[in-house]
Amino acid sequence: MEDSSTPQNYQTSEETETRNITETRNITDALGRNVEIPKSVDYVICSGVSSLRFLTYLEAQDKIVGVERSETTNSASNAKPYSLANPQFSTDYPVFGETRGQDDPEKILYLDPLPQVIIKTDSTTGYAPAELQKKTGIPVVVVNTGDLTDNREDLDKSLRIIGQVVGKEERAEEVIAFFDEKIADLEERTVNVSKEDKPTCYIGGIGRAGGPQGFQSTELTYPPFLFTNVINVAYGDRGIINAADVSKEKIIEWDPDIIFLDLNTIECGGERSGLNLLQNDTSYRQLKAVQSGNVYGVLPFNQYATNFGSVLADSYFVGKMIYPDRFRDVDLENKTIEIYTFLVCKGNKELGKEIYDKIINVYGVSAFTKLEI
Repeated sequence: MEDSSTPQNYQTSEETETRNITETRNITDALGRNVEIPKSVDYVICSGVSSLRFLTYLEAQDKIVGVERSETTNSASNAKPYSLANPQFSTDYPVFGETRGQDDPEKILYLDPLPQVIIKTDSTTGYAPAELQKKTGIPVVVVNTGDLTDNREDLDKSLRIIGQVVGKEERAEEVIAFFDEKIADLEERTVNVSKEDKPTCYIGGIGRAGGPQGFQSTELTYPPFLFTNVINVAYGDRGIINAADVSKEKIIEWDPDIIFLDLNTIECGGERSGLNLLQNDTSYRQLKAVQSGNVYGVLPFNQYATNFGSVLADSYFVGKMIYPDRFRDVDLENKTIEIYTFLVCKGNKELGKEIYDKIINVYGVSAFTKLEI
């Protein structure tokens, strides 16, 4: 006789677990692919540049079950704020692939627990998303890296897609709003500066995918210059074809009032270092910025794609150096700590201060200071 006290739709815990595993939902990734993923996602891996950075911004880094090779290297050239805030990335997780999305399907399938979703940038390197998904049987969701300027829409979309995957939609909107707020603040402080009061500036030593670069590596749309309405000598010269290797003659022709140096260039070592060139090259030593001592160090711009928090911190430094009256109320150390605390430290201000202390002197030469030339 059937026990009437037992509901007819009663399921054992095993049946419930099976049902939950098979419940799915659809998500549209950055390539417009319709990807079926589990309804609830607890385990992921991040493949390619910026994907783990984005997950950390969304405060969901505890969901990873493995890392790329790039996260296991502790060096100045790998001093990324999101990694510094999470030293467990380099010690606590197995490696599932090489850098820049060079995934190893066999290693992925040996991960325990198995990831439920692979979040991937660099969709043109390594296995194509559909092929990787076929080889592993794990859904692959593609996002773009984007940036804070020309490709801001891609950046926002990527944060929202990852937020949907890991259930951090609200946090994604908070991060987007944080970027909006800081950029608007920088713009508001500097938008009405007359052209006559704007010095000409150059940024050298911008790191790229190939690693640290020399003084001739610049950025036409360097965000800290754009956000503070500074005159970028490189941006105004449409004759530049390769911003990664501007000619020495062109820099001398521009003769900027102020030079900023991305301190990642020190990693070049020896004579290739932008700092060494400014100190010893007779032609560069004739530049008015060098002659007047207006050469300043800034935090690294690109390390495994863009460090967006460092971009904002550099922007406040540039603004404060060029327009001190307009940034009088900004304490640069506190502002930088605030930025890192929000983006990568889950609101832990003490950890934010620790990250600041590490990264400000990571190359042995302090950022946000006048360099000895």
